[in-house]
Amino acid sequence: MLDWLLEPLSSEFMRNALSVGMLIGILCPVIGTYLIVQRMSLLGDVMAHSVLPGLAIAFFLRINILIGAFVSGIVSAFVIAWIRSQTRIKVDAAMAIVFSSFFALGILLITLLRNKLDLDGFLFGDILGVTQQDVVRTALITITVLLLVRLFYKELLFYTFDRLGAQAIGLPVERLYLGLMAAVTLTIIASMQTVGVVLVVAMLVCPGTAAYLLVKDLHHMMGVGALMGVLANVGGMYASYYLNVPSGPCIVLLSFGLLVLTLLFSPSQGLLTRDRDRNQRSEQKH
Repeated sequence: MLDWLLEPLSSEFMRNALSVGMLIGILCPVIGTYLIVQRMSLLGDVMAHSVLPGLAIAFFLRINILIGAFVSGIVSAFVIAWIRSQTRIKVDAAMAIVFSSFFALGILLITLLRNKLDLDGFLFGDILGVTQQDVVRTALITITVLLLVRLFYKELLFYTFDRLGAQAIGLPVERLYLGLMAAVTLTIIASMQTVGVVLVVAMLVCPGTAAYLLVKDLHHMMGVGALMGVLANVGGMYASYYLNVPSGPCIVLLSFGLLVLTLLFSPSQGLLTRDRDRNQRSEQKH
C-alpha cells in the first residue's frame, strides 16, 4: 500500500502536479462558495471562457498570457455589470451574451493572428506539464486570494447575503463585486493548466455544493469544500497515473462522486438519510 502511494512521488512532474492540484483544491471551493450562495455558479463558466481573447492578444504581443487572461476576465465582468445596471436584460441573459461573444472573439483572434496557442491545453488542461515555476505562481495566486478573502471576509459576507443591505450601510458594493470577479478570474487562471476552462467550473462548484449540504456557516463551507477539493485533486491524480487516462476529467469526476455521496448520505439533507430521519420522527410521535 505504501509503495502504491509513494511510487508516483518519485517523478518530478507528479510532485509538481500534486502540489498544484492541492493548491487548486483549496482555492476553487473557497471562491466557488461565494458564487454558490449568490446563485451565480454559472458565472464561473462565463469567466473561464471570457479569458480566451486576452490569451490570444497576449500571445500575439509576446507578453505574459496570464496578464491578458486577467484583463479579459475583468473586462467581461465589467460588461456583465454594465448590461445588468443599464438595461432590462436579466443576469442570466447577460452572462449568456458575454459567454458566447467573448469565446467567439477569442477563437476568431486565434485564427486572425495565426496564434499557435495550445487550445487543447487551454480547454482541458495539462497538469502533467506543470513546472516548478507553475507551482510557485499558483502558490502566490492562492496565498494572495486567500489573504484578501480573509481580510475582507465580513464585507464579502454581508454583500453575499444582502447586497441591498450592504449598499444601504455604505459598503462599496461595486468594488466588492469587481474584487470578487478578480478573485474568480485569478482562480480560473491558476486552474487552467490543471483542469482547463471547460472543467474548472466543476471545481468551483462541486466541492462547495457538497459542503453546502453538510454545514451551514459560510466559513465552514469553505473549509469542508477545500478538504473535498484536495481529496478530489489528489485522488484524481493517482487515478490518472495508474489508469493512464487524462487527469482533468478524473479530478472532476471524483469531485462529482463526492458530491453524489453527500447528496445521498448527508446527515441533515441526504436523500436517503432524510427519509429515514423523517420516518423515525414519525414513529416517535406515534
